[in-house]
Amino acid sequence: MEHSSTLKIRIHYCTGCNWLLRAAWYAQELLSTFGEDLGEVALAPSHGGHFEVLCQASPDTEWQVLWERKREGGFPDSRDLKQRVRDVLDPERDLGHIDRASREQGTTSS
Repeated sequence: MEHSSTLKIRIHYCTGCNWLLRAAWYAQELLSTFGEDLGEVALAPSHGGHFEVLCQASPDTEWQVLWERKREGGFPDSRDLKQRVRDVLDPERDLGHIDRASREQGTTSS
């Protein structure tokens, strides 16, 4: 059975800040979790402290910002990034321990 997803992920990272390894680690985490459900995960060199994760659901849709370092105040936990990708890819998908940990934090942080 051939499965082809059109969801593309693009990770822009600052070369001057040496964030290539961080960007590559996020790419590895997303590919390990979603595998062939993703059409592509690309690394895009940038500058000026730029770190941003974008997704495009299909070729005829706009790129959507999933995470922007300056706006969000830092880098995402891999759990947060995976949940944001899942919410675009398949909102009903259960991420197992990732979702359980988030639910537990939500009930204990009152």
